[in-house]
Amino acid sequence: MTVKLDFEECLKDSPRFRAAIEGVECDVSELETRLEKLLKLCATMLEVGRQYCTASKAFVGGVRDLSQHTQGDPMMNELLETTQLSSRQHIQTLVKEDMKRFKEARKEFERGSEGLASALHHNAEVPRRKQHEAEEAAQALQTARARARARALDYVLQINVIESKKKSEILQFMLMLMDAQASCLEHGHRLTQQLERYRRELGEQLHQLVLESAREKRDMEQRHAMIKQKDLSQDEGVLEGRGEAPDAVVMEGYLYKRASNAFKTWSRRWFSIQSNQLVYQKRAKDALTVVVDDLRLCTVKPCPDHERRFCFEVVSPSKSCLLQADSERHQQAWLSAVQSSIASAFSEGRTEAPGQHPERPSSMSAATMEVSGRSPREAVDKRVLDQVQRLEGNAQCCDCREPAPDWASINLGVTLCIECSGIHRSLGVHFSKVRSLTLDSWEPELVKLMCELGNNTLNRIYEARVEDMTVKKPQPSCSRAEKESWIRAKYVEKKFITKLPEVRLSRGGRRPPLKPKPGSISRATEPREAGTPPEGLHPGALLYWAAGQQNLPTMADALAHGADVNWVNSAEESRTPLLRAVAANSLLACEFLLQNGASVNQADSTGRGPLHHATILGHTGLACLFLKRGANQEAVDVEGKNPLSIAVDNANADIVTLLRLAKMREAEVAQGQSGDETYLDIFRDFSLMASDNPEMLTRRDLKLTTL
Repeated sequence: MTVKLDFEECLKDSPRFRAAIEGVECDVSELETRLEKLLKLCATMLEVGRQYCTASKAFVGGVRDLSQHTQGDPMMNELLETTQLSSRQHIQTLVKEDMKRFKEARKEFERGSEGLASALHHNAEVPRRKQHEAEEAAQALQTARARARARALDYVLQINVIESKKKSEILQFMLMLMDAQASCLEHGHRLTQQLERYRRELGEQLHQLVLESAREKRDMEQRHAMIKQKDLSQDEGVLEGRGEAPDAVVMEGYLYKRASNAFKTWSRRWFSIQSNQLVYQKRAKDALTVVVDDLRLCTVKPCPDHERRFCFEVVSPSKSCLLQADSERHQQAWLSAVQSSIASAFSEGRTEAPGQHPERPSSMSAATMEVSGRSPREAVDKRVLDQVQRLEGNAQCCDCREPAPDWASINLGVTLCIECSGIHRSLGVHFSKVRSLTLDSWEPELVKLMCELGNNTLNRIYEARVEDMTVKKPQPSCSRAEKESWIRAKYVEKKFITKLPEVRLSRGGRRPPLKPKPGSISRATEPREAGTPPEGLHPGALLYWAAGQQNLPTMADALAHGADVNWVNSAEESRTPLLRAVAANSLLACEFLLQNGASVNQADSTGRGPLHHATILGHTGLACLFLKRGANQEAVDVEGKNPLSIAVDNANADIVTLLRLAKMREAEVAQGQSGDETYLDIFRDFSLMASDNPEMLTRRDLKLTTL
């Protein structure tokens, strides 16, 4: 222990002792000031440390949100808690307790010194003659001296204790602080070693990203150079089949629109065809302005007589809109896009706008058009995507092999990626009818149709000679122009299908009948393997044969080779492939033919169409299908009978119900009544039974009367 003041000097109370006391008091006062400052700095450091921890946690949280891979670390909290504990145990004890005792001892020492000085002064003033007062003064002086010495000794003790502790306690505090910091650094070192592997992985990923970035930069520079070499004097201004929404944008670009005000001013606006509507907007943040609410309600025509060039007019029952393109090519592109969208809207049977009923062809009644539309009440079957994609080959786009396609061509029976679906849509519905596997409603017969064909089957037909021709099929990374060139060559020009032998064509190019004449010899009558088509058939005759066999791949092959979907077999009462499929009671074959443009009202030589034959044969599911597709139930055969009278004669209660419901619905629509959706539910039930449980659709022998 280091002794700052000697106890012997304390008893002497000499000027040296008083000077030493003053020096010690100055040192203690300065020590207290510095310790209090240190405590404040420590508190500030702790507060800043807490703020650092909070900011660090927020930063780590941001990194976690970014990568979802970072884990928290309590290392800094541990350091701060150790520092706070150390300062509280040592520095605060020294300042708050030891300093307090030192100050109390100094006060007692000062009071004792003052009492002793007073006793000395009184003792000195007592005269000799007053012996009694002298004795009392001497006694008081002795008591005051004893008290002052005791308090002085206590004060010196506290001084020596302070002098001793100020070294050990402060040193211990610094040592504990250093230990905490060392522990923190050791912990950080261990974590750094643990992160070494992760750092190496990040470095490898960074290297790959740098390489990919360089490749992408090179590709963009090459594409930039190629585009600069093209003729950019003509602005395309059009994007087709973007598919950014459930109903893909068919076309978009700038057009001039003439205002309907008295000044007839022209304004340039951004137009697009989407969701079966023609809309425009001035800026991207502006709301869309609808020009035509339902494209089925309008027509489009060029205006060659207008004083401004490249004008065309979109006419609807309520208004007309005069538009102007930038060039003749743009004008033709917009005319074709609007016309194709109108045809697509009718073909796909989109739900009509409330309170509006478009004009329909004479062969299609109002009721059947309502039936063919997809009701908003129909929920999207989430299993359709999985069911169709599970088919071998359907897990990739049929044309570019993009994985997980979620679009389909319902008349071809193939799955497509979103970009190829846009190209298919631009071909027109007579080549391909595009539908979303996830966003559209699917009838059960369409789902089965997709599963009956598929990408592998269609590619064996449309890509039969690709390997022989050494043609390269596009990849998912290819440009839209490359994919469009491939798709047009494949489906429109049909460059890759096998060529038909000349023996399949009759002399003069006429269609030969499928049945041989009596007494003639034909290879078609020779015994052959079941399901094998006769040799030497014209594509139309092959389609007719395959429809009777319910062989959809062969039907697709015949159509690919140019078969007329409405081919007439003169040897069998001028029946068509659709009538042949009705005779075979093949719901899938009928659906396939209808999706590929077969006429639902084409009659045979007896005047009977598909609905007549379905009614005669009692095929309720087929009758429901034809009514949904717009069959004319008022048509009569050579005997003057329509389908309803035939159903009544045959006592087929199901078909009678369907025909009467369709007729009632047509009458309601003609009178401007919306009616309820009961009949839609009934048609939907019949469709489900026809597809999933055809045995439930049995004829019922009931006594029926006509309406």
